[in-house]
Amino acid sequence: MSLVTAPRAILFDLDGTLADTAPDLAAAVNLLRTARGLEPTPYEILRPTASAGARGMIGASFGLTPEDAGYEELRLGFFDNYEAAMMVHSSLFDGVGELLAGIETAGMSWGIVTNKPARFTDPLMPLIGLDHAGCIVSGDTTPHAKPHPAPLLEAARRLNLRPEECWYVGDDLRDVQAGRAAGMRTVACEWGYCGAAEPATWGADHLLASPQALLALILSLVPDSLAA
Repeated sequence: MSLVTAPRAILFDLDGTLADTAPDLAAAVNLLRTARGLEPTPYEILRPTASAGARGMIGASFGLTPEDAGYEELRLGFFDNYEAAMMVHSSLFDGVGELLAGIETAGMSWGIVTNKPARFTDPLMPLIGLDHAGCIVSGDTTPHAKPHPAPLLEAARRLNLRPEECWYVGDDLRDVQAGRAAGMRTVACEWGYCGAAEPATWGADHLLASPQALLALILSLVPDSLAA
C-alpha cells in the first residue's frame, strides 16, 4: 500500500458537501406543486435527493425522469424558482468555515467542483461566503459534468497542480467516480445528504463523519515543519 501524503489542494463538491442548500432546492420544487394545486412534498423525502439537483428534486416530487413527457417544463420552472430564491435558508454546514480556514493555514489550496450550472453557482458563491475559493468549476464549465473527470481535471489545471496532488470530497457516488477517474484521492462525506450507510459502499479512499474529521486527517499528513 502506497504511503498517503498531504495533498496540495482539496477540491469539494458544493451541495451536500460544503453547503446545505436542500431547503431552498426543496422550496423551489414545492412551488411547482402548489402552483398546480398539489400538496407540497415532505422535506424529509426531498432532502436525500438534493445532491442530484433538478433531476433528484423532480424525481422525488413528481416521479418523473428526464426521459418522461413533462419533465423539461418542470425543470425549467424549477430553475426559475430556485434562481429567484437561492439563499433564503441555505448555509454552510457546521465546521466548514473552520475546515477551509485550516486548509489555508496549512498552506494548501481549495476549490469547488459542482454540477450546479454557473447560472446559479456564480451568484450563490458570494452570498454563501465561498467566493474566495482558489477555483470554481460549475457543471457547464467543461463539456462534461461529473461523474466525468473533466471538471476535476479543469480545477487542477486552474490551480496549476497535477491531479494526483489533489483530493476530491463529495457526498454522492458520482463524486467518488469522478475523483477516481481523475486520478485523485477521494473522500466520501457522511455529513452530506446520503448519510453514512450509502457512502460506505462507494469505495472512496476515506469515509469521514464531519468537516472536523477531514481537517484532522489533512493536518495529520502535513509535515511538522509546515504545520508549525
